[in-house]
Parts: sequence; structure tokens; C-alpha cells
Amino acid sequence: MSTLDIQPQSADTPLPSTRAVRLMLNGLVVVLWLWLYRPIFDYLSIIFTREDFRTNQIVLIAIIVLIAMRLRRGDGHLRFDVAPHLALLPLSLVIGGSLAYLFAERFLDINTLSASLFGLATYGLLGLWLAPQPWRQGLPAALLLIGALPFGDHMQTFVGYPLRILTAGIVRDGLATAGVASVGIDTILILENGVSHIDLPCSGIKSLWTGALFLMAATWIERRPINLRWLLTALLFAGMLFAANLARVAILVVVGQVAGWPLMAEMLHVPLGVLGFVAACLGALALLRWQKPLPSVDTGHHWPDHLSRPSWLLPGLAIIIVSMGLLYSPRPHTGLTAASPVWAFPTDLTTEPMPLEPDEFEWLTRDGAEAADRHRFEWRGITGSMILITSSTWRGHHRPERCFEVYGLSLEDSRTQLIDPDFPLRAVSLGYGDTPAQLSAVYWFQSAHRTTDDYATRMWADLDPGRERWVLVSILFDDHHDAETDDLPELYAALHQAVAQGLVP
Repeated sequence: MSTLDIQPQSADTPLPSTRAVRLMLNGLVVVLWLWLYRPIFDYLSIIFTREDFRTNQIVLIAIIVLIAMRLRRGDGHLRFDVAPHLALLPLSLVIGGSLAYLFAERFLDINTLSASLFGLATYGLLGLWLAPQPWRQGLPAALLLIGALPFGDHMQTFVGYPLRILTAGIVRDGLATAGVASVGIDTILILENGVSHIDLPCSGIKSLWTGALFLMAATWIERRPINLRWLLTALLFAGMLFAANLARVAILVVVGQVAGWPLMAEMLHVPLGVLGFVAACLGALALLRWQKPLPSVDTGHHWPDHLSRPSWLLPGLAIIIVSMGLLYSPRPHTGLTAASPVWAFPTDLTTEPMPLEPDEFEWLTRDGAEAADRHRFEWRGITGSMILITSSTWRGHHRPERCFEVYGLSLEDSRTQLIDPDFPLRAVSLGYGDTPAQLSAVYWFQSAHRTTDDYATRMWADLDPGRERWVLVSILFDDHHDAETDDLPELYAALHQAVAQGLVP
């Protein structure tokens, strides 16, 4: 046989038997990885199947389509038929992200944070079977997938309150400079709440989440590096989004409060949010294109020859994953351990206790609520149910809209209603099936010294060193009622007084 007929075997082209063994061993590591992160999948199944997360589902589908289109062009080659190669950054993401996940599950129990760590650590794991160049350039795609989680809702809760206060303060000062000094911060917040029940991702605080997704997608498509210049672009983009929202709120206040045209303000809310968001995105894209693009990913199938594939890496990885899986311990359930307050309901309010369902009891126990009382009630011919949840931590409370949607009701409208200057509540209109506005609901959060209809305000109150007990009062009527009828404000005031008495030490 001529020497010319002998073809050398490439290091990256294993023999068929070796390839099968590698696939099995690598597959075992993947199975162990999924076992480690098994608690996350129940949460992900809720996020990407339930109707109230429809925006996140649309975003996820769009991202998957974008990634599929890029993969068809040959951007990156995942090689599960070879041994993993030693790469410091991907391995750091695998171990560091998983340790952070164990910490978050044990002490924080924030599902979105745990799911984000799962996404980062999983991308690190894939980096052991991806060539370095496509792995680095694919990081924005991984961040896009993680960004499909409901960060907009969390930003509205955790970041929204201080930003709304800042925005309202700037608008108030600007109006005062212009000679309009009668508009206070609370008035601006209530007006902005009243016209922003149409929940657009490009309007208000959620524009930061949508804008972050846009910037990541543009970074990946335009092949721009994530470096200090990119961070400066991101900061300028956030500033443009804030400025656009500031202008939107100022216009709404001038039109709705100063000029006295609330209907016109509600009509302007949507187009102002869209126009401001689009203008900020165009500005960010222009800034991004000033940067030098990354080199194109090598679409060939040859990997760099210098990659190290130590024999200990795969079994060591399996041992680490199993060890972390055995160390997994969720946050203990400590709720519903306190005696319920004594509620002095008015004599003309007839109530009957309604026991909690097992899943409701488990949820309230997990999140640390001190006590929960649910009742059927009848008030001057008006019937419904109400629940009063007492908690010293914001984790024990929630947005009642989510509960209504879990029970199959659709959110038609949600707006602030002032019963008196110190007593705002949230009036909600609900539909069922194809029929809108069939039911009404109201809720508010109340402590011994304060009442609010804003969940973010309730959460930020826990930062006060003198933390108070709060009660979430949520009422669901059996029919649809006008939020401002004569009898209902009297009912709300009576319940507000009963809760105030129950909170007295």
C-alpha cells in the first residue's frame, strides 16, 4: 500500500467507537446538570406557558427564531462527540454560577435570580464543548435568552419606585419653575398610575428591560464587543430611556392635571411611550455602530489545535455537579406561625370564614406571611370574598392581579382610587371568558401609619429600620360594581378602620 493512501486521523475526529463513548459520557454530565437544576423547571414552565406572561413568551419565541437563523449560517459548532476542553471563563461560570444558585435557593428563594444563574452557568457548560471564538461572540445571545425572564415586572417592583419618585420630583420642580406650583409628587404619581394601566413594555420603567433586550440583540447582530465603550453606550441608552419617560410623564401631567384633560392624557400615554422608546433605540444603535465590529466567526469545522482536553476534566465535572446537587437545600418554610389579628368588622358586614386551599396555604407558608384570614361577606346586598394577609416582610405579600389571573380571570382595567387623601386603593375590573368587566375587585396595603395601593411602595417600606407589620386587604366582588358608588367607599373606610385597630399592639 502506498504511503499516499494513508490519511492521518485528526485529533478532533474520534473513531466511531470513541465517539459513541464520548457522547454517552457527555450526555451523563448533561443529565446530572439537569438534575442539579431540577427545581427551576417548575418555575420556567409557569413563565413560558401561562397567559399572564404572554409578553415574555413572545420575546422568547423571537429570540429563538433569531438564534436559529444565526445557527443556520454556521455561527458556532457544538461538539458533544469529543472530550470537553479546559477553558477558564466557561468553567468559572459553571462553578461560580452554580454556587451562587445554591446560595440563592437557600437564603433568597427568588425564582428569577435562580433561573438567571441557571442560564449563565449552562452557557458556561456549553463553552467546554464550543470553540472559544464563537462562545465569546455568542454571549449576547445567551443574555438575550436569560432576558426573556420577567425582569420587567421585577424592575417595576424593585427599581420602579425610586425612579418614579425621582421622575415625579423632576416634573414637579420643572412645573414649579414654569410657574405651575400646585402639582405635588403624590398627585403626579397617582395621575401617572391612573393612565398607565395599559401595560406596554416600551412605556415607563419596563422600557429599561425592553431596551436591554434590544441592545443585546443589536450587539449580537452587529457583532460589537462587550467592553468599556459598550458599557458607556448602555449607560447613555439608559439615560435616553429615562429622559423619554420623563418627557412622557411631564406631558401627561400638563395635559391631564394642569389643562384638566384626563381622557386626552390617557390617549397620549401609549403613543408617547412608543415614540420615546423608538427614538432612544435609534440613538443607541447609532452609538453602537461607532464601535469596531468583531471578526466573523470561522465557519469551518476545524478547532484550534492548542485546546487542552485533560482526562480528569469530565469525571471531575461530574463529581462537582453531584456534590453541589447533594448540597442543595431550599429556603425553609416559616410562614403562618403567628395568631391572626382580631378584626373588629362593622356590625352590618356579615362574614363567614373560608379555609385556604392546600396550595394557597403552602405558598403563604413559603413566603413568610404571618397570618391569613379569608372570608365570604355580605354588605347591604353586595357579596364577595376578601382575604387579609398579615406580614412583616414584603415577601409575604403579592400583587392580587396575579392571583385573579391564576383563577382564570382577565385583567380589564386597574387604576388608583382615592377614598380620602391618605387612603388610596387599587380598583380592578375583571373579565371571565369572552365577557369583559364581569367582576370587580379592590386591594390596598396598610400599616399602622401608612396606606398604599403600590406594591413597590410596600416593598421599599421594609428598608426602614423601624419595620412595621403590614396587611394586604384584597376584595373580590361577585358582580361588577362601580368603584365610586355610594356604599362601597363606606365599606372600604370601615375595613380600613378595622385593620388599623387590628394593627395596634
